[in-house]
Order: sequence, then structure tokens, then C-alpha cells
Amino acid sequence: MRAAVLEAVGETPHVKDFEEPGGQDIVTVTLAGCNPVDIVLASSELLTPSIPLVVGQEGVGFTDDGTRVYFNSPPMPFGSWAERAAFDPDRAFTIPETVDDDLAVALGIAGLAAWLPLTRHAELSAGQSVLVLGATGVVGSIAVQAAKILGAGRVVAAGRNKDALQKTRDLGADALVELGGGDDAEALKEEAGDGYDVVLDMVYGEPFLAALESSAPQATLVTVGEGAGGAPEVPFRSLMGRTHVGHNNNVMGNAVMRQGYQELIGLAEQKRIAVETVRYDLEDAGKAWQAQTESPHVKIGIVPK
Repeated sequence: MRAAVLEAVGETPHVKDFEEPGGQDIVTVTLAGCNPVDIVLASSELLTPSIPLVVGQEGVGFTDDGTRVYFNSPPMPFGSWAERAAFDPDRAFTIPETVDDDLAVALGIAGLAAWLPLTRHAELSAGQSVLVLGATGVVGSIAVQAAKILGAGRVVAAGRNKDALQKTRDLGADALVELGGGDDAEALKEEAGDGYDVVLDMVYGEPFLAALESSAPQATLVTVGEGAGGAPEVPFRSLMGRTHVGHNNNVMGNAVMRQGYQELIGLAEQKRIAVETVRYDLEDAGKAWQAQTESPHVKIGIVPK
């Protein structure tokens, strides 16, 4: 079968013939997802991968009995950027015909990274104010929509890319804060009112500290990524009375992920949530990989041929 194969740590995967996975739990892939975690895993920042391996942590396709599923965290070395992939039945969720492949993939890793922090960690309630820090990425754009769906009284979107930030208004953002243009802390405070009740943070670093200073007493801050750098020096006094959680989809448990994904799919069926997407053919996997390294503001999908 054709697949995008990582042959050296830190390099771009190459499309070549690769052995097909064996066993009963196999899916014929119709669309694979591309995510920042793919780049991280290939770089050995989290662990040293056993290579060669097929890249890709999620996808949509049909099992051998004809069931259409979304799957993630496929067993190595058979990732999703391939014509066929292995899957873990506990990480495979059925999807209705009314939701297309592109949205079904986008609501997986990215969708859950927005939805689960708001619903499980922060338990967002109606009327609360929400700051989405890093709203210009795929997770952030979903988070803006999710916060409004959950009844947030005010949603503030913050990010560096001006054009992508403007698009969040159409997704429900009540106010925008362009980061990196001056005093981020002051800019966030100007839109905070009595303080943000919930902060969903995709960037960490100095912007997180600025958001922390603008948060309300008893606020919940959930960090999903560290696009602006890690390990900021957090003053203890700023954390007092507040809750800070580091989120990872995979540590939430399969049952929580399954339920969360079905909740998102239900919203998709109701046309209440949308994600901007772009497709690459599998043979252009290198181009898709490069696009992901440049922090796209759209969800990238890979179409096997």
C-alpha cells in the first residue's frame, strides 16, 4: 500500500510502498488528519519513535465490515497517512453519513482539545466570560464556537494573525485582542471586564501570564498547547484562588473521549459548528507536512490514493 513513512527522526516523511497492517481491526482510510502532534512525535520531543513508521494520529474510513468510523492513536507503526491503517476499537467512533469526512476529522484531536477543556475541566456555565488564547488556530476557532454554544456571556478571541483573528467574529467572538503588537497584558485587561472566568490557552509562555493577570478570582485556566514557549515563571500569588489545568486528550480516558466526540458530532449534524479545511493528496504529503510546520489556520486533511 502507499503511505507517508517517517524514516529518520526530525525529517519529512516520504510517500512509498509500505506493508499493510494485519489483523482484524483494519480501516480503509478515506481522509487522514494532520496535527501539530504529528510534527512533535516525529521530532522525538516526546519520545523516540521506532522507525520506519507511517505518520498520522487520526483519520476517517471504513472498517472491513463497512462501518464508517473516526479513529485516533492507531497502533504503531501503522499510522493514518496511508491507504489502510490499524486501529484500536476503543479509539474508533462511528460517524453518521450526514457529517462529511473533513469535519469528522477536524472534530477529532482538534475538536476534543477545545470541547473537553470547556466541558470537563472548566465546566463552563451560562453567562461566564471566556478568553480563548490562540484563537486563530484550528483548536481555538472551535473553542470560540463551543464557548458560545455552551452559553458563555462573553467570548474574547486573542491571537497574533490579524486576518485569522478577524474570522473569529463570524464564529461568535464578542471581542478581539491582537497579541504581539505591544503590551499584551494591558490589551487583555481592557477586554476582561471583571476578569475572565475561563481561559482556554493554546500558547502558554508570556501570553499565559498576561491572561492569568486578567482572570477573575476562582477562574479556571486550561493550557492545551505551548505555541509561544513553555515554562513561564508563574508567581504563586497569581495562582491563588484559581485553577490551572494542563490538558491532554489521551489522559481523559476512552469513554470520555468517545462521549465528547459524539457530542461534537451531534452539534455538527445540527450545523452549529464549522471548521475551515484544506485537502492534500497522499502523494503530496511532504507539502502538507511543511504547511503544518508553518502553523496553518485551517485543518489539513490527507486523501489516500
